[in-house]
Amino acid sequence: MKSIKLFLTDVDGTLTDGGMYYTADGDYMKRFNTRDGMGLQLLQRQGVKVGIVTSENTTIVERRAEKLGVDYLVQGKRFGGKLEAVMAICAESGIELADVAYIGDDVNCLQLLRAVGHPACPADAMPQVKAVPEIKIMTLNGGQGCVREFANTFIDDSEF
Repeated sequence: MKSIKLFLTDVDGTLTDGGMYYTADGDYMKRFNTRDGMGLQLLQRQGVKVGIVTSENTTIVERRAEKLGVDYLVQGKRFGGKLEAVMAICAESGIELADVAYIGDDVNCLQLLRAVGHPACPADAMPQVKAVPEIKIMTLNGGQGCVREFANTFIDDSEF
């Protein structure tokens, strides 16, 4: 079993299936998988910090993060902004990028995926993401439990 200090995930295409559901009134919704949330909470029980790093900036994600009690929520970061945000988190927490796990699915995640010690992606990630050296490609798609599948790599389930 590998050891990490920080586990991070993208949202659209990773915690969700990437779909945007719009109502006639212009409201939109996202579908999250409860197993992914449980995976984050199990990691926290083991002392691993968890967080969400996403390009979007929505109340929906803020509410999901609050419900899960994640340690970090970073929204509105595209391309290099994700890596910069995670480097800031690591600097303030005394965590090395080698001890960070991150799962993302699209080109705006590439810099961060290339920098962390434990990169992963959903089975349906973009080809450029799947080509990141040493990336772990999940068997599940985004929104279908791929974050939990990756989290299980680090969860010590001997207490269950």
